[in-house]
Amino acid sequence: MRITIVAGARPNFMKIAPIIEAISHKKETGHDIDYRLVHTGQHYDKNLSGTFFEELNIPFPDSNLDVKSGTQAEQTAAIMIGFENELTQNPCDLVMVVGDVTSTMACTIVAKKAGIKVAHVEAGIRSGDMNMPEEINRIVTDSLTDYFFTTSNHANKNLKKLGVADDAIFFVGNVMIDTLLKNKSRLTKPQLWNDLKLESKKYMVMTLHRPSNVDEEKQLKTLITQLSSLAKDYPIIFPVHPRTKKLLQGLHLNFENLHFVEPLGYLNFNYLVKNAFAVLTDSGGITEETTVMNVPCITLRDSTERPETCEMGTNVLVGSDSVKIEEAFKKLLSGNWKQGQIPELWDGHAAKRIADSLIDIYNL
Repeated sequence: MRITIVAGARPNFMKIAPIIEAISHKKETGHDIDYRLVHTGQHYDKNLSGTFFEELNIPFPDSNLDVKSGTQAEQTAAIMIGFENELTQNPCDLVMVVGDVTSTMACTIVAKKAGIKVAHVEAGIRSGDMNMPEEINRIVTDSLTDYFFTTSNHANKNLKKLGVADDAIFFVGNVMIDTLLKNKSRLTKPQLWNDLKLESKKYMVMTLHRPSNVDEEKQLKTLITQLSSLAKDYPIIFPVHPRTKKLLQGLHLNFENLHFVEPLGYLNFNYLVKNAFAVLTDSGGITEETTVMNVPCITLRDSTERPETCEMGTNVLVGSDSVKIEEAFKKLLSGNWKQGQIPELWDGHAAKRIADSLIDIYNL
């Protein structure tokens, strides 16, 4: 059995790393299973270099479609054309897609039109916000998927509401957490730790990249001004997304506790998160990692596709509501942040469960 695994952006590689390891182990122990790794090139990221692949022990992609940036339509079309050629030249029995980026949706459509079954890792998650391109990607992908690998009971329920049969849903846990737990002892102190004289639990980490937060200058300036003010004497370390950097240059945000830094590698960034007093973010994936590392997390979004991080974990949604943001900081600074728990099956073995399920499905 040959599986084509698709990755379109940096977070996808973090998710497929443990899956590749689990499939390779099955192959080594005599099962007729193999994979081909395809990078669509959807997101150009200078940190997606040899060092990144070595950090997470990921083999280099067998193919790079080299799509790069463009409008949603341009990118989707380019991925579909490139991936159709890929499947024609390298036939497979199953296409595996992960997450909710444009590549996930586009390659699912191509695979199904070619008569190839699709497995979706992180299937069933929903934010309910149709203004998010990712939500559209999730809905389209799950409407075509054959095998649904899920991270939570919320996802299971979402899929059942759509009429997905129970025997097509595989509750396996969270592959992103597999990668985190495997590398937790390898997390590395970045150079900026010494440069900025950081101390454990005495600084905050911030990430912003959602269009609703960073595409409008006034909104971005208001948000960062409030966060910098409320953080008081806590330094805020802000690895800046290239998209955000262009906007920030004209805003003249000169706060003594705000430090703009270059994007960091996986081991450096998660070292910062693990040792942070709190994380301020609009990312979904980071809320999962903070939950497992028991770090308070303030999410600058009105909705989340990962409700378990709020219900069980350390995450609180505040959107861009100044009152909610202020209330969250009061709890944080007074030491009254909620104590989180780790969601079911977020235990580092999700990829093994995926590989075991594939062996069972195909009687390998």
